[in-house]
Amino acid sequence: MFNKNKIDSFENLLPVMVKIPLFADFNPEKEEDKLILKEVYDNFSLKHYKKGELIIKEGDEGDVFFILYSGKVHVFRNTLSGDKISLAYLSSEMNIFFGETALISQDTRSASISAETDCTTVTLTGSQFADLCDTHPILGLRVLRCLSKRLMKTVSDLNKDKAALYETLFDEIENGGR
Repeated sequence: MFNKNKIDSFENLLPVMVKIPLFADFNPEKEEDKLILKEVYDNFSLKHYKKGELIIKEGDEGDVFFILYSGKVHVFRNTLSGDKISLAYLSSEMNIFFGETALISQDTRSASISAETDCTTVTLTGSQFADLCDTHPILGLRVLRCLSKRLMKTVSDLNKDKAALYETLFDEIENGGR
C-alpha cells in the first residue's frame, strides 16, 4: 500500500500515471481502466533518496520498478575497464520510469542510477505486478505490449549503432588509420 507519508491522492497521481508509457493505454475516463490503475496505485510505495544516493546499481539483481515522481537522476554505466560513462540526466517532468523489466523477471540492472537532486520515486515490485495481472490480465497485456515495443526499439537502435561502429572500424582498417 502507498506509504503513510504519501505525497498525493490517487486522483492527483492518476494524470501522472497515464503519462507514463507503461500505463498510457489506460483511459482514466473509462471506469474499468480507472479501477485497474487504482489497484496499481494501492500497491505503490514511495522511496526517498538524497542527492548523490545510488538508486540502482549496475549488475545488481532487482525486482523493483520505479517511476521518478520528483527530482532528477543521473543514468550511467561502467566500461569494461571501470570508467564511468554518462548515459543521461533525467527529470521527473519527463515522465521517467526505470527498472521496468523487473515487472516481468528478476532483473539484472543494466545501468546505475543516482539521485542528481533529492528525489522521490514511486515503486512497484514484480510480485505485486504479477498479483495485479492475475486479477486484471489486461494490465499484463498492455504493459507487456509496451515493454515489447521498447525492447524492439532498443534492439533496432543497438543494431544501427553496431553497424555504424563496424563501418567506422572497416573504414579505419581500409584507410590504414589515415
